[in-house]
Amino acid sequence: MTLKSAVPTAAETPVKRPTQPVARPVLVWDAPVRLFHWLVVALVTAAYVTLKLNWIDWHVWVGETLLALVIFRLLWGCFGSETARFRSFVASPAAALRHLRHLFHREPDVQVGHNAAGGWMVLLLLALLLIETLSGLYVNNEIADQGPLSERVPVWLANAIADLHGLVWYVLLVAVALHVLVIALYAVVKGHNLLRPMLTGYKLLPPSVDAPRQTPALLALLPLGVGTAVVMLLAAYL
Repeated sequence: MTLKSAVPTAAETPVKRPTQPVARPVLVWDAPVRLFHWLVVALVTAAYVTLKLNWIDWHVWVGETLLALVIFRLLWGCFGSETARFRSFVASPAAALRHLRHLFHREPDVQVGHNAAGGWMVLLLLALLLIETLSGLYVNNEIADQGPLSERVPVWLANAIADLHGLVWYVLLVAVALHVLVIALYAVVKGHNLLRPMLTGYKLLPPSVDAPRQTPALLALLPLGVGTAVVMLLAAYL
């Protein structure tokens, strides 16, 4: 009679499967960026409503507030948190096209901040908002006969600025609709929830992805103050 070996055979040895790294919540969007985003959503909606209802005084106030926020975002894009800075998300057009080629490929979402194509959408929206608010500020001053430049600008140029204000508004609405459509497309096709991080600031990322550097939120008051001061000066002298 033979004794069984105490050493388990290869067939009896349990197979250890490699464990997947556990994703952890990472702060990708700071409070100033998130507040800017949702304030712009609310103010663009308010601009549309006040225009339709012919509440011109409110429409002008909304436009001036938007302009102050856009100036703030441009400054925060230079001195703010890592994901807010333009140098972190403005890629080459070729990189944006390469990203779009994978639009319908389902894959894990490990992107920190804006992707290569999304960065160009951010630039487009900021440019449209800047043109729309600046032209609107001049149009209001020209109609109300306010500001020293109102009397010096030729009629043809004043009319061109007014036409530009009307045209850019519709282009802005199309760009906003495209932005919303792409967010929905990412959710359905790729399984990426881009909305939640813009609400909470946090995103689940694997340990191999470094957390972006954050700038103290209170420092955002400085560029916001600059934006407000610039708008006040433009409203008085444009």
